[in-house]
Amino acid sequence: MKYVDEFRDPQVVQRMVCEIAATAARLPPRSQPWQLMEVCGGHTHAIFRFGLDRLLPDCVEFVHGPGCPVCVLPESVIDQAVALSQRPDTLLCSYGDAVRVPGTGGSLLDARADGAGVEVVYGPRDALELARRRPASDVVFLAIGFETTAPATALALQTARREGLRNFRVLCHLVLIEPPLRALLSDPELRIDGFLGPGHVSLVTGTRPFDFIPAEYRRPVVISGFEPVDLLQSVWMLLRQLEQDEARVELQYRRAASTAGNRTARAAIDEVFEPAPATEWRGLGALPHSGLRLAPEYRAFDAAELLTCTAPVPAETDPRCGCAKVLSGHMKPPVCPLFGRECTPASPRGPLMVSSEGACAAWYQYRQETADARR
Repeated sequence: MKYVDEFRDPQVVQRMVCEIAATAARLPPRSQPWQLMEVCGGHTHAIFRFGLDRLLPDCVEFVHGPGCPVCVLPESVIDQAVALSQRPDTLLCSYGDAVRVPGTGGSLLDARADGAGVEVVYGPRDALELARRRPASDVVFLAIGFETTAPATALALQTARREGLRNFRVLCHLVLIEPPLRALLSDPELRIDGFLGPGHVSLVTGTRPFDFIPAEYRRPVVISGFEPVDLLQSVWMLLRQLEQDEARVELQYRRAASTAGNRTARAAIDEVFEPAPATEWRGLGALPHSGLRLAPEYRAFDAAELLTCTAPVPAETDPRCGCAKVLSGHMKPPVCPLFGRECTPASPRGPLMVSSEGACAAWYQYRQETADARR
């Protein structure tokens, strides 16, 4: 079958669903479903929005992965951001979803309600412009995301250095896609049969970060686009590899991504950042060499240097919160005891209910009747 471009043609969808069912029927029988992890939160949202999970045969199911940058934010980073926003003459700039993620003492939105300097921006370029307009203030951009968002932050820092904008800072929690996937594949309690790789990350990195999965773990990977038929075709491609007992990286999203990725974007990342020794992930703990920090030439822009002490920790995380288990593929959202009761989009207790790409938010918005039936 050719790579499809007719994203919403009902006949194309019907044909793809039939191909999936036929291929799945030829897989070796087993007691547990074949589990396909969609790494990216954007994929999770599309799967639920278009009901793609309901089109799969019973022997195949999706497992939600750790590819949502807001969802993997640890409380310690939120606490740092809140502490920075409370400094005199400081403006903390953040993406919209991130301001609602709770830390141990509340969210950035809570801090703003108490008078702290918090501004929602579309990206680092907006924060850079605020720094130009407010030379007497320290303007801090909360830099989060995978390799997808790192180039924009790198370009903003290059511009700030070129212009001599010393009041522009970055609180860096940029992370890399390969280490969390290694952590999941090393978990003996987790069985993942194939991966739907994030197309946006591959725009920058190409397919290289995923090569280790078939090479070391004999699992197939398909880099997928985000339209419904993109995802259905990617599922079919994964099942076809499983049927033929193959394991390789395939690129379904070839209309936008390439095997080599974007060399210019990677060059900007390499100039501005360097690997961090260890980075904290929600649900996965501290993973070595899984994040980025500012390179020595850009260390003067590190907002963490403005913090004179560790942010206070007034309360412990609610042990009932299932975000960590959902992120690591061990739990479906409605199994969490807080889901839909104490944790809702209006009053989220964890980042997976906050983020528009979070698995809990997707379940709540598109599968509420299923969640109600399970409780």
